[in-house]
Amino acid sequence: MSEKREKINQRALVSWCLYDWANSAFPTVIITFVFATYFTDSVALDKVNGTAYWGYTMSLSALAVAIVAPLFGVIADNSGRLKPWLGFFTALCILASCILWFVEPDPSFILLALVTVGLANFAFEISMVFYNAMLIGLAGKIYLGRVSGWGWGFGYFGGLFCLALTLVGLVQPETPWFGLEKETAEHVRAASLLVSVWYAVFSIPIFLFTPDKTSRNISFVYAIKRGLNELRATFLQLRKHTNIIKFLIARMIYTDGLNTLYAFGGIYAAGSFGMELSEIIIFAIGMNVTAGFGAIAFAWIDDWIGPKKTVLIALIGLTVLGVALLIVQTKIGFWIFGLPMGIFVGPAQAASRSMMAQLAPPELITEMFGLYAFSGKATAFLGPALLGAASVAFDSQRAGMATILVFFVVGMFLLTKVRESAVKS
Repeated sequence: MSEKREKINQRALVSWCLYDWANSAFPTVIITFVFATYFTDSVALDKVNGTAYWGYTMSLSALAVAIVAPLFGVIADNSGRLKPWLGFFTALCILASCILWFVEPDPSFILLALVTVGLANFAFEISMVFYNAMLIGLAGKIYLGRVSGWGWGFGYFGGLFCLALTLVGLVQPETPWFGLEKETAEHVRAASLLVSVWYAVFSIPIFLFTPDKTSRNISFVYAIKRGLNELRATFLQLRKHTNIIKFLIARMIYTDGLNTLYAFGGIYAAGSFGMELSEIIIFAIGMNVTAGFGAIAFAWIDDWIGPKKTVLIALIGLTVLGVALLIVQTKIGFWIFGLPMGIFVGPAQAASRSMMAQLAPPELITEMFGLYAFSGKATAFLGPALLGAASVAFDSQRAGMATILVFFVVGMFLLTKVRESAVKS
């Protein structure tokens, strides 16, 4: 009966999905498009150094996430409740984003920008550990794929809506909203404030209407001590979780391919197809739209055939379209085969989350999502490194991009070794 009540708790489900709508504004506007471009173009000494500094900061932030995410997971599992942790890291990301308003277009603000954006990105990634762990309580197992897909789809569209507001109201108009000055880049810096307000407002429902786990009424210090002991025990007894470990390794590989695709897709479009920045932004928006629709559409398929098959279908689609993009020589060909890739990007991510929720023992759900976050960041350097090495070795951008397909194929192979139905204790 309780499972039925969870399934029909529409307000809780929508509130959970709205958090994805809320927080996706941060990676879309701050990390990917607006503030990242502002930093490299206007704050750093030059674009080369700016790109390098930004890359180093993202790498260090990812490393920090990989190190501490499993620890936060076991601490939360021991303390019981997830919302206090989610609230703390949400507030930290919002606060750090606000501070980015003070980063003026001058090299003297480089350190402030990098430290702040690194902290914000760290807080964003850690918050996802607790957000993802809440998935298991929203509905019965047969609906996990649907709920995960809806959340991911909401996220894509939420980020795009905030980006659209940023471009229409702040970046593009001759007179930006609120009379912001372009001379001191106030119109661009204000994007960080817009993201903060967007994130804060749309994250409120999850704290009001989505149920939390029951508190175990133990002290924070005791939760840390017990969490450390359990994390140590988990690593010492990995044989008991071999199926989950196989899945995390497979996900680590194909996620490296996805992350590299997003990081270098624009560079490939510009270098091999001569696309201008405005065209690349339009393409990126289009790809995010197809990814959102793909995540929502495949949500039903996930529940129908299972998350493992859904991820495999998505990786096959990405590989086939990736091969086509390496062969075509025209800009129109890039659009024809590039935009549909988004249809499979969303399901690969959403179905991976629902599969983790299915495989993880209920009493270790947050700990396992900590390891899930670890698997997404532990080898984040590998994809870009191999792409760069192949590009130099073959003196070809296409050869470098071909390495992404290797990650997809290897990830697919490893995923076939994972049992989809795990024993749940």
